[in-house]
Amino acid sequence: PGACLYVVVSSPLQAAFQPQAPWYDLVSPWRKCVEEPAGASRVRTASPMALKKQLFAVFVSLHVAVSFRLPRQPVSMTLEEVKRPTGAAGLGAKYNPTSGAFMNGVNREGLGDGALLKPTDAWRQEATVSKAYKECERITESFAKTFYLGTKLMTPEKAKATWAVYTWCRRTDDLVDSPRATMCKETMLADIADWESRLGGIFSGHARDSLDAALVDTIERFPSMSIEPFEDMVKGMLMDIPGTPLAQMRYQTWEELEVYCYRVAGTVGLMTLPIMGTAEGYSEEEARKPALSLGIALQITNILRDVGEDTVRGRIYLPIEDLERFGVSEEQIMDGFVDENYRKLLQFEIERADQYYTAAEEGIAMLHPDARMPVRASLDIYRGILAQLAANNFDNFRKRAYVSKVKKFMMLPEAWWKVQQLPKSRIN
Repeated sequence: PGACLYVVVSSPLQAAFQPQAPWYDLVSPWRKCVEEPAGASRVRTASPMALKKQLFAVFVSLHVAVSFRLPRQPVSMTLEEVKRPTGAAGLGAKYNPTSGAFMNGVNREGLGDGALLKPTDAWRQEATVSKAYKECERITESFAKTFYLGTKLMTPEKAKATWAVYTWCRRTDDLVDSPRATMCKETMLADIADWESRLGGIFSGHARDSLDAALVDTIERFPSMSIEPFEDMVKGMLMDIPGTPLAQMRYQTWEELEVYCYRVAGTVGLMTLPIMGTAEGYSEEEARKPALSLGIALQITNILRDVGEDTVRGRIYLPIEDLERFGVSEEQIMDGFVDENYRKLLQFEIERADQYYTAAEEGIAMLHPDARMPVRASLDIYRGILAQLAANNFDNFRKRAYVSKVKKFMMLPEAWWKVQQLPKSRIN
């Protein structure tokens, strides 16, 4: 294996050590510096042959080390070793010894007494789920940077589960906003109906692809997760699609908009609450309201930040009753005109979001101690977007309100200090 790996990677690695490579300055141990006669210095790479010899030595050494240090798997296993009556191997997918393949689905509990499971297939299944979680992490990091930062403060198990939930939400959103969906409403509705059926399969332990498998694994690890918020999120996505029964391009009152905020964001709080867990003395039911409040606060923040972007798609989420109250017309918003009336309108909406953030804060003490820091940090950072919006003189048409990476990291010590002041449980 070491020799094979050497053959595969030696050429790319040689290219990596060329001066034009952007990471060239990071690989100084592989370079040789020589002084020019004239006194000027330059840097040149080691010769290709020397580099190959070094690489070959490294890989041979690794191969030898791995061969001696890692425990070897048995060549054969007894029947008792192969039997897995509780489905503990891999994803718990049922193995059919007749066909030599896994039967449909990924159901840990569906493996009956005496069912046979190929150990190599079980390990392959585990590797597939591990790889799926990695892809979920990549998707989360790419599309939700603040949210992703919060997950990096979680325990590994909770972080992975949260990435799986976010990835499902992201795929749902992409399903509605995809070119395929916008080109043909009938096709999009058929796709959504299939997606809802697929969701039911996931909660029954069946996955169609590896990303589904990550969510199946998450649901099995956190069995109090409910399908209801997932179904409600799909309804929220349909509210953005003209021509569908749930479509709503304008919201007359806050109560109408609150339903939308719950479906597209409050649901995330309910999805992840079983993953976060609760502190001793608190129940998930008690923590539901603060979790909902946080999701709604985050969505109000998104709406206020993205008013300019939404007008491009012909959407106005701000309640019509609020526009009329402050003397702001739809035409003014579509034209991107900021005046004193518009600033007062946004200040009013920011204050409403703050009320939900405050309600969410009260629920942080209800969370399991190892989940408090990521929620506290995410809340503070997202709330900072509203502060930046005000600092931009409420111009969300020409300036995007966001919290820079430096500011995010500067906010972490204060978030940590706030968490330390909370009791570990209700009893204390």
